[in-house]
Amino acid sequence: MTADQIRSLQPALAALLARFRGCFRTARTFGHWERYLLGLMADLKRKSIEPIALASGTPVRTLQEFLAFFVWDHQRVNQQLQQMVADEHDGEAGVGALDASGHVKQGDKTPGVQRQWCGEVSKEENCVVGQHLLYTNNDPENPFTCMLASDLYLPRSWSDDRARCREAKIPDDVVYRPKWRIGIDQIRSAIGNGVRFAWMTFDEDYGKVPEFWFELDRLGQRSIGEVPANFRCWPTWPCYRSQQAAHASKRVDNVCRFSPAFRNQAWKRVHIKDTTRGAMIWEVKAARVHLVDRSTTPSRPTDRRYWLIVARNPKTREYKYFVSNTPKKTRLEDMLRAAFARWHVEMWFERARQETGFGAFEVRTYQSLIRHWLCSRIAMYFLADQTERLRGEKSADHAGTGGGGGQRPGHGDLEPQLAYAG
Repeated sequence: MTADQIRSLQPALAALLARFRGCFRTARTFGHWERYLLGLMADLKRKSIEPIALASGTPVRTLQEFLAFFVWDHQRVNQQLQQMVADEHDGEAGVGALDASGHVKQGDKTPGVQRQWCGEVSKEENCVVGQHLLYTNNDPENPFTCMLASDLYLPRSWSDDRARCREAKIPDDVVYRPKWRIGIDQIRSAIGNGVRFAWMTFDEDYGKVPEFWFELDRLGQRSIGEVPANFRCWPTWPCYRSQQAAHASKRVDNVCRFSPAFRNQAWKRVHIKDTTRGAMIWEVKAARVHLVDRSTTPSRPTDRRYWLIVARNPKTREYKYFVSNTPKKTRLEDMLRAAFARWHVEMWFERARQETGFGAFEVRTYQSLIRHWLCSRIAMYFLADQTERLRGEKSADHAGTGGGGGQRPGHGDLEPQLAYAG
């Protein structure tokens, strides 16, 4: 945002942040927090610690220590954020979306950095990976979105090297966990803070793990997610418990191609949503199947049945496979609209990188990384909460939001509006 836009929104930001005042021991630390958030939203070429410090007239070392060492309860801030979303943005059609983000980084000091798959560049790269949980009300006209949780995915190479972890100030209880396991813990925590998800959705990195589905069942969380073509299930209960191919589980692509439950169906056209390029329509078939329970040897079919859905794009001939743990009477249209709501999290990542420096962290400690992500998420929440003022009609009280024409923020524009005693 330009200097004029920051000045017009600063009182509203101060009012929002005042709700978190109890998470900060001193007014000085609280002021650094407000200053850092303003810097993340400012029109700076780079939104890491040094440019924000220079723009705000704060010593670089001070902002570094604010993220790394100053005493403030960032976990409580995150809990209050979730409670605010539950209290003020709850909706009957609310959707949660799990996804991971990769951020390219140089060197080997940033917590969790190593050569691994990076979605930011769609290839293996030296990067840091975060695991995230997003909430959206999935409103077709003006959707509200908020990232509820962000956790570091710690690779095994880091987890096994505790000396390296201690150098990066990674707590001993932060160890390697698969992304799906982190995601389950994030969902459980959000539910504990009052957030209710009508649906949970995710890509095949999560959906391919049967244990992930069973954990969602234990939470009572209605979900739909993609699975890869080689995901296995039983279209019907097998006559014998045997490893022979005739009685073994089948790949979902083959089930959708050869099982009578699918072969005898006609494709059904489902209108997902309207886009700027026209209506999004997919052709689908669906049937109930048994997943693979690997808790026994040999594995066996689950007693519970799940939806298996095959969807094809009539224009591109792209195929997608989905599994859902919803009841038998669930409408197919409702399942598909929830499944395709995952675009909200991809859009959030894109906007957060551009508008609040989500991936611009240049830190060497675990706490600094977690706090940077949290600050970026709070800034994005504020922008989402102020959408009507940012994108609505210009008024005499607030600066316009169009690009250009404004000055870059200076020291005075990033000065906190403190009205609190230490």
